[in-house]
Amino acid sequence: MRKEVLMVLLPLFADWEAAFTSATLNDQIQNKQSEYFVKTVGLTKEPIKSIGGLTVLPDYSIADVPDTYSALLLIGGMSWCTKDRKPTEISSKLVPLVQRAMDKDILVGGICDASTFLGANGWLNDKMHTSNTLEDLKRVAGEAYTNEANYIEQQAIQHKNVVTANGTAYLEFTKEVLLTLKAYPKEDIEAHYDFYKSGYYEAIKEHHIAKGI
Repeated sequence: MRKEVLMVLLPLFADWEAAFTSATLNDQIQNKQSEYFVKTVGLTKEPIKSIGGLTVLPDYSIADVPDTYSALLLIGGMSWCTKDRKPTEISSKLVPLVQRAMDKDILVGGICDASTFLGANGWLNDKMHTSNTLEDLKRVAGEAYTNEANYIEQQAIQHKNVVTANGTAYLEFTKEVLLTLKAYPKEDIEAHYDFYKSGYYEAIKEHHIAKGI
């Protein structure tokens, strides 16, 4: 039986941050099907438009999210922070949903400005984590954030069942989510990541070298 992964989308979400993760969970890697599938969550069930102009009809609103699911992934975009880098009233509506996931030790992921939302609510204070920059995270999260010592300058990181990533790290975010869920064998996840990170021709060249061709 396949398991649900919930992907939270707010107005003007970053579609490129959502696409790779959802595709690798819903589709296949190395001709293997994962046991997961993605369902989308909005504040309501009204259509949501992405930064790129794509419109998504959410599967769930925050009011009817199921009790059982395998991961809660918060996709970045323009609705997590105001222009002066303060948390928005829109994002604050997600606090109960995320807190329930944290309490149940369900995997939670936050990419780009969704990672600053995690910091602004104190959820990164006992975890190694990353974000767009430490300075930006401190500016957005304010006094709620007290864990500068465990900020890691890398594309994405998983610690204590929380994945954080910066806005350019959709490949690394996907990789950490897949590894944490054990959605595919580790070597397949690594190979899939390397293929898209290095590009088609470089990946083929490396494959030929490895095979002695």
